[in-house]
Amino acid sequence: MALQQIVEQTVTGLGYELVEITRSAGGLLRITIDLPWGAPPLAGSAQVAEQFVTVEDCEKVTRQLQFALEVDAVEYRRLEVSSPGIDRPLRGERDFVRFVGSEVDVTLKEPVGDAAMGQVNANRKKFRGTLEQGPVVDGAPAQWQVVWQDAPKGKPGQRISKHRAAAPVQVLGFVLDEVREVRLAPVVNFKGRSGAAEVAGG
Repeated sequence: MALQQIVEQTVTGLGYELVEITRSAGGLLRITIDLPWGAPPLAGSAQVAEQFVTVEDCEKVTRQLQFALEVDAVEYRRLEVSSPGIDRPLRGERDFVRFVGSEVDVTLKEPVGDAAMGQVNANRKKFRGTLEQGPVVDGAPAQWQVVWQDAPKGKPGQRISKHRAAAPVQVLGFVLDEVREVRLAPVVNFKGRSGAAEVAGG
C-alpha cells in the first residue's frame, strides 16, 4: 500500500484531516494533521469557537501510525506528527472555502503575464493578500481571488503623511490549477491560529 494511502486512512480513521506528508534528510517522516472542518454555521446560529490540534491528538495519531507503518514495512527513522501551525498549506477547494477572508501567500506556477492588465509586474509569481471567492461562472472551474494593496515604503525616519492617498486595491483572479502553493500567511495572531502542537515519535 502506498505511503499516502496508509497515512490518510490512519489519520482519517481516527477522526482527523491529513494536511501534508513530507520526508526529510535523515529518514524523518513528518505528518501534519488538523481537525476536520464543517461548513460555516448559518446566519443567526451560535458561533462555535475554533478548536486546534493538541499534543494529545498528535500522540494518539503517532501511536497508530507507528503500528500501521510497521505492518506495511514502511522505512523511516523518525516519525513526527504535528499541527499545521501558522503557515498551514491550503490543499484543494475545501481548504480554500474554509479559509476565505484569511491572509494568504499565493505562489503561481507561471508568471501572471498580461492577466493583471498592467497593474502587476508581468514576471511576478508571488502574492500576499486576502483570499476571496471569485465570480461564479456556470461550467467553469471555481474562481478565487487574492486582494492586496502595495503600500509605498517610506524611507527610514520618514514620517508618512496622513493625507497621502491610499494605495489602490489590487485583485488577481486564479483557479486551483494555476497555483503551485497557497499557504496561510504566517501572521502571528494571539487570538487565533498562532501555536502548533507537535510530538516526535520513534
